[in-house]
Amino acid sequence: MTRLTRFLTLAAALCLMGQGAVARCEDHIPQPKPQNASRDIVGQDLDQIQERGFMTFAAYEDFPPWSYEENGKPVGVDIEIGKLIAEDLGVEARFKLVSPSENLDGDLRNWIWKGPIVGGSVVNVMLHVPYDSNYACRVEQVVFTGTYHVEEIGIAYRKDAYPEDPPIPAYFRFDTVAVENDSIADFYLTAFPGGQLSKNMRRYPTMAGAMAGLTAGETMAAMGPLAQLEAGLTEGLAVHTPPLPGFAVGKWTVGTAVHFSYRGLSYSVEDAIYAGIQDGRIEKIFADYGLSFQPPELR
Repeated sequence: MTRLTRFLTLAAALCLMGQGAVARCEDHIPQPKPQNASRDIVGQDLDQIQERGFMTFAAYEDFPPWSYEENGKPVGVDIEIGKLIAEDLGVEARFKLVSPSENLDGDLRNWIWKGPIVGGSVVNVMLHVPYDSNYACRVEQVVFTGTYHVEEIGIAYRKDAYPEDPPIPAYFRFDTVAVENDSIADFYLTAFPGGQLSKNMRRYPTMAGAMAGLTAGETMAAMGPLAQLEAGLTEGLAVHTPPLPGFAVGKWTVGTAVHFSYRGLSYSVEDAIYAGIQDGRIEKIFADYGLSFQPPELR
């Protein structure tokens, strides 16, 4: 699947996050907990991982700057965070770059608690999983742990087009703006009161393509997740994060997911990420990729 589907996956998860119940999980109906097949048991326990000397991670494919392939090797911020976790556990990190499913539930089913129908098996840890407490209690097969970054929506722009005031969404009634097709930025701008912005929106298959269009002067601005905007910045471009009226979910937290049966592993993953935030290693990973780091609230 394409990155278009990945953003639909994220958008679906964020929509769930915006629908909080009156009390946390008060309308929750317990789900059946699956029995592990033999292929899922082997190598999932923390002791087994340390004994065999490596652990496996799932990360999304073609998802710069988070996870992608370069010269035949997985690279990106999430890949480096996986290496940090493995190093703290004293083992080697091995990565599986995966295609996204139709939604987050499908990704977690395929790579954490059940395995795909064809081609592959579950991994020890999935990276870059959007976190919300209400959503987490509805997916009992998974432990959501080790949150490591708060992402938010921003606007990149050409400095020559906006020499004084950076643009806000209302500007796009008159100015052109690039978005990734069917992304949450696309949905937000399309729904702007009265559809006033539609004629000035330019849709691209990927956020990287939208930023390339901005660099080429095809648009005056681009809107999307801040890290992806920053990854595409070139000379003459800048980025900011203005208030977004009516945007239910302008920020979200990402972390990791582990099978519910392996609490020992989930605690170790959380401890490794916590240590990496505390001692500055995770902030350095972001800096190495030219990205802003916004840590979640620490425990």
